Amino acid sequence: MELITHSLTGVIIQILCFKFLLFPINLILTMVFAFFSHFVIDTLAKMTYHTPESRKEDKFWLIWHITILIASALVIILFIIPFWLGILFANLVDIWDWLILRTIRNRKRKKNPESNWAKINNYFVHNIIDWIREKPFFWLPNLNYKKYGIIVEIIFIVFLSILIWIFL
Repeated sequence: MELITHSLTGVIIQILCFKFLLFPINLILTMVFAFFSHFVIDTLAKMTYHTPESRKEDKFWLIWHITILIASALVIILFIIPFWLGILFANLVDIWDWLILRTIRNRKRKKNPESNWAKINNYFVHNIIDWIREKPFFWLPNLNYKKYGIIVEIIFIVFLSILIWIFL
């Protein structure tokens, strides 16, 4: 799913851990639950409009991603203080896979297109998530290319927002 969904989930996890647990267990479990929430959420992303590749020529894809990017930025601005820990750990998988590993791989390929950087693919955490999505959760409908799949993500975002409103 998108940055906003992971961030809202991290906020909820931190709220609940800090509300019901004592220090330092609240910190530790916020980090653990937020990190592993990424696996659950990205497994469910199979049911959303979430194309694996960019589709910048598609106006619908472009408008959806601009909207999600703005909404994600607003959520992070609103909740970064005091929920930075939950937000960070809920997004750590994407930070590792998309910001760090893919950046390194792309720079190495650009410098030397002949180099064999296929081995770096073994370090992507999303490989595990893909396995979970395709093996135990094979029965989930795949709406990745269906535009109406945004409805599922919007429902998740609204539900998570209501939970934050309830627990704050």
